Formats: sequence, C-alpha cells, structure tokens
Amino acid sequence: MSLGVSAIGQGLLYGLMGVGLFLTFRILDFPDMTVEGTFPLGAAVTVAAITHGVSPLLATLLGMLAGMAAGAITGFLTTVGKVPVLLAGILVMTGAYSVNLRIMGRSNLSLLNKANLFGTKFLQALPPYFDSVLVGLVVAVVVVTLLILFLNTQLGQGFIAAGDNPTMARSLGIAPARQEVLGLIVGNGLVALSGALIAQNNGYADVNMGIGVIVIALASIIIGEVLFGELTLSQRLIATVLGSILYRFVLLLVLKLGFSPNDLQLISAIVLAILIMIPAFEHRFKVRRVLKNGVKRNG
Repeated sequence: MSLGVSAIGQGLLYGLMGVGLFLTFRILDFPDMTVEGTFPLGAAVTVAAITHGVSPLLATLLGMLAGMAAGAITGFLTTVGKVPVLLAGILVMTGAYSVNLRIMGRSNLSLLNKANLFGTKFLQALPPYFDSVLVGLVVAVVVVTLLILFLNTQLGQGFIAAGDNPTMARSLGIAPARQEVLGLIVGNGLVALSGALIAQNNGYADVNMGIGVIVIALASIIIGEVLFGELTLSQRLIATVLGSILYRFVLLLVLKLGFSPNDLQLISAIVLAILIMIPAFEHRFKVRRVLKNGVKRNG
C-alpha cells in the first residue's frame, strides 16, 4: 500500500517534467536536452535558498525561474546564435552542472532540519507518502489547467501553429523563433519546478540527479500516447501526467521482480525503446493485414 502511494506521489511530481518536455518535444518538435541540466538546477537553487533562510514557497519559485532562465539561454543559442538544436541543449546542460556546484558549494546539499513544502503540520498529519500525492496533485492540476487555458488563447494557438507548420505560421504573421523561445522558457521552468519539488520531497539536492531524467520524461509522454490513443491536445497533457504515474508503477514492478536499483536506468531505456517502437509495429502489422486481405479478395 505504502509503495503504491509513493509511486503515485512520485509520478505526479515527475509528471510536471513530462508536461514541460511535452511542450518542446511534441508541440514544437524540439529535442531539448536542456532538461537534464534544468532539473537539478531547480533543485539546487531551491535547496540552497531554503538553507539560507528563504521561505520554501519563494525558494521553489526561484528554482522555477532559474529553469526558465536556462531555457531562455537555449532559445537564444538556437534562434539568434543559430546553434543546432541538440548542441544548444547539450551546451546549456553541461554549463548547468558547474552552475549547480557553485550554487550548492558541494555536490550534495541536505535539507535536514530545514522547513520545506512537505514539512507543514497538515501534510505531516497525513498517512505516509500522502503528502507527495496531495502536493503533486494540486500542482499538477494547477499547471495543466493553466496550460490548457493558455493553449486556447490566440497566443497559444500561434504557439501550436509555429510547431505544427513554421512556414504557414510565418505567412500568418507568427514568428516561430519567438514561439520556440517561449516554449523553451515555459518547458524548462516546469522541469525545474519538478526538480524543486522532488528535492524537497527527498530532503536533498544532488548535482547528478538530472542524469537520465529525459528518459523519464519521454517515457511519461510515450506511455500516455500509447495507452490512451487518439486524444485532443489538452487531453494529452493529462495523459502525460498519468503516463508518469504508470511509469513509476513499472519501475516498482521491476524492483519487485528482484532487479537491482542500479539497473533502473538501463531498464528505463529499454522500456522507452519498446514503447516508441510499438506504433511502428502496429502500423506494419495493419499494412500487412490489409495487403493479405487484398490478395485474398483478388485471388
């Protein structure tokens, strides 16, 4: 029971990262590697701020703003500097590692005996692990609702158009470069917010906590798409959060089967690869079935 509740809580908190990557990866078709730097950046800024006496809520917002700044830098490199997309993300991700070390002053910074969002009396009175479920649910609902409202505005429709067809967007007076920067800022802000909440929930920030998080975010997106099928854009945001929860249960099952926690990164990569290949296999199977039916009819 406790492990299941913990998986739901972690899934909700990591789901914010999935939603952030969804904006760039799915809507803008931008493979943003920056997330592996902004996730620990949000955690580092938040934990460092809390240890220096800043209120947890303000510290969390500072962590989110730090992620937005990193996204803006990636956007500047790609749109103004004409740096290739993948390279721009890798450059910012690499630079963020040193920035995180500077911010924390060490590779690992603890929140021991420090107040955080999960340490309020109300949340502490809940059964074990329900604090992460409640906080994750509230933040996820707020974030997804705001994004749905944004995407239905004129600016949001321009954002979608810029990712769907940049040429057509230009003919309508939409600047795809500006929309790309906007997506990177908002997306990486949500990734950093996820890192800030995860760090507070875990009680520490670590400079290496961003390794492999892009796989987790992609798995959330792909699981939601594969399991829930054809959805509207708003529904796909919700499906991404649900996919993150289901992904945590997959990892829980893997641990129950006796695998070592050291194997989780490898297993995550394998699971993601399988999920990505499923649509291709389904398409090939349908094509073959149609061809066979056609041969039978002609015969």
